[in-house]
Amino acid sequence: MDHLDLTGPFSDAVSYALAAHDGQLRTGTRIPYASHLLAVCALVLEHGGGEVQATAAVLHDVVEDCGGQRRLDDVRVRFGPQIAELVEALSDSLSEDPATKAPWKPRKQAYLEHLRSLVQNEHPAALVSLCDKLHNARAIVADASDPDGPGAQVWDRFSADADEVAWYYRSVADILTTNPALPARARRELDHTVEQLAVLAAEA
Repeated sequence: MDHLDLTGPFSDAVSYALAAHDGQLRTGTRIPYASHLLAVCALVLEHGGGEVQATAAVLHDVVEDCGGQRRLDDVRVRFGPQIAELVEALSDSLSEDPATKAPWKPRKQAYLEHLRSLVQNEHPAALVSLCDKLHNARAIVADASDPDGPGAQVWDRFSADADEVAWYYRSVADILTTNPALPARARRELDHTVEQLAVLAAEA
């Protein structure tokens, strides 16, 4: 692999994302939201992602959660059209107010169709999406199975019940794990983690 220059735009993107998400926590926890952004970025790099994908990884929720279309326009100005395209591809809403997003189920159904297109076209955002969903699924499984953690209350974090959350992650995994262009180890881990998630959802 060519040398990755994780300075310059990447470093700026980390600072930008940390500022945009400042004060935000992982839903239902006291964990700073930045932990998710950095974890997804780390997974992208572990699985062979390049500088553009790593940069998009730290910015992947900044549009969806921090300003919608206006934020996307700012990302395009600051980081260029290539990064902005990936960030837009990773967003399931461009609404400036999170309260005005489409309802959970139709929004997720639309994103699944979008994700299928990304995978079919071997879009670089597909790897970032895989790593994003893997980290989220890991966190759900860890919290739902932790005897000293929230247990079944973890499902209360979502705008959907446990069965619907399991359906969504299974649907995502079915799209991502069947594509040989994506890293095999990441696909296997996502599939295994989603299987665990489904068992825990069924027990909730």
